[in-house]
Amino acid sequence: MPMDQAWFEMNVFKRKKYQNDVWIPLRCIEKKRNGKYGYNGFQEEFVGVGSCAFDFSLKEEVEKLGWMDIGIGHNHSAWCDEEKYYPSDVFEQGNLLGIPLVLEQFINSNEQKIWHIHQDLVLALNLLREDDKWLAADEGYIEVVHLKRDENLKPVLMEIRAEFLRDYLCARNMGLYITSYKSRQEIVEDSKHIKWEDGYKEEKTELDRWEGRVFDIHEGGMPYGESAYIMHASRTDVDSDDDVPVMEGIPTDENVKSDSWTKKYSGRKLHTIWGEFWRKEWIEPGEASPRIKRDKIDIDIKFIIDSSGKRERSSILEKSSRWLWFKPEVMMALAHRRGGGLRWYTRDTGSVWCSPDHGVHFGVNTIGLINVYAKDVALLPEWEQRIWAGFNISPEGKVSKELLASQVNATPADTKSPEAHLPKAISLLNSILKDKVGIPLFREHQNLEEIIKYTHRFRSIDQSGFLSLAKDLARLTADSIDISPFKIYVTPPKKETWGSLKYLEKTLATKIDPDLARNIMSPFFGIYELRHADAHLPSSELEDALNLVQVNKDDPYVLQGFQLIHTCVRHLYKIADVLNIM
Repeated sequence: MPMDQAWFEMNVFKRKKYQNDVWIPLRCIEKKRNGKYGYNGFQEEFVGVGSCAFDFSLKEEVEKLGWMDIGIGHNHSAWCDEEKYYPSDVFEQGNLLGIPLVLEQFINSNEQKIWHIHQDLVLALNLLREDDKWLAADEGYIEVVHLKRDENLKPVLMEIRAEFLRDYLCARNMGLYITSYKSRQEIVEDSKHIKWEDGYKEEKTELDRWEGRVFDIHEGGMPYGESAYIMHASRTDVDSDDDVPVMEGIPTDENVKSDSWTKKYSGRKLHTIWGEFWRKEWIEPGEASPRIKRDKIDIDIKFIIDSSGKRERSSILEKSSRWLWFKPEVMMALAHRRGGGLRWYTRDTGSVWCSPDHGVHFGVNTIGLINVYAKDVALLPEWEQRIWAGFNISPEGKVSKELLASQVNATPADTKSPEAHLPKAISLLNSILKDKVGIPLFREHQNLEEIIKYTHRFRSIDQSGFLSLAKDLARLTADSIDISPFKIYVTPPKKETWGSLKYLEKTLATKIDPDLARNIMSPFFGIYELRHADAHLPSSELEDALNLVQVNKDDPYVLQGFQLIHTCVRHLYKIADVLNIM
């Protein structure tokens, strides 16, 4: 089915302006083809974009340049004449100097062309390249630039996020001048559905031009009714039988034989319909450059500051001396994104971040809510403030005592978090048993660091999270214990099978009272039971398991998570005390 007239007139493209897009093309060479050129049914669509940054004050002079100047017709390479050197990253025409933000490198005909982002743009925005993406690592690893390739891995499109581009342009007082060319063509047997007068139509504005044409061809692609003049010439003064033939002198009438003729094109009559659209446009610089120039911008983010629900802008909170309250879910949103992390100072205080260099001192209050000094949040970059603001709530449960002890009294609490001691306890047990029998207590786990990273009280924001936390503690303990060292000390009775926890309990009982050994190991049996609670554990058995791990089911879930980890770590150290005396 032939394409209709609207397809060639490209009204969607005419209305669309890159100035309004989230992603701005810096360079584009995309071609889509269906069918064979010169034959009925052939279709081709092409989009080309070239760009160059210029001093924005030279706007009128720059607009004299067009597609043939700023388009895709040349690769970028350095060259020189007798007078000067022309660097590859500078566009120069007359008195105009511009900077192409994408440079195309031609290697040779065997290699794909390489598209480079201008290094000044990469360094100014502090971008990290991963494959064909450039990320802003200091802004949550957001994608800023990407390169798209076709099925043959040929580069076809390089785009940049508009917000970052405008920041860069503002810092350099430049605008990005874009020239683009789009074409659509089709070969058909009948072109009567195209209503352009005499097979031609043109539309022009100050910066745009569109042309539509219909012309006849012979099948195969040659102009209809036309002919070609062909000339053949050859040398007559070279003897092909010579061992070392030489062709001397320039061609003359005496040493050249020539012939010529005319060839009339033939083949059935077809019609080419072709729409072409040229555009010149500007991407203007941003009003401010907060990233590069560190311009101060007004951040319209508000936080709840009191029990009435009153809110204050972060710019006001920069000068305030108060604390804010947040749901514990904020910790997962911050620490478990790329670049995020969590570090403990005391039992209930630490530092959390979603970008490596922007840690925020936090405290956990008596009901499991998060407290932060308001100024610490207000001074964060806008994108980080928005994450915090999404979890901001009215004050409840007072400010964390340990946070106040540090920030007001300057006497940090002399406590330790169980999360910080969990990997230390595991390492200690491995070391003790390896010294005793040459084998560590816990088998190596390829995901050990990742599991420990996620083993903290803020996983426990509801029952599902609490049970998930128990499952990871079981993976670190019962599931990882190597029973082979214990077979030196104990053997199960006939027809009785012991699991890893029972082996460890019986081994401890060879040095201490069996009831005490059972008491030391009971939390680990409770943790093991909890890992199955979401699947089949009855409520009565769930309560029994909670009692074994010394968790108060009436406390907020974050506190239950703390109690679970605390009990686990405390009893790991008790095991270490017994193993030390074996």
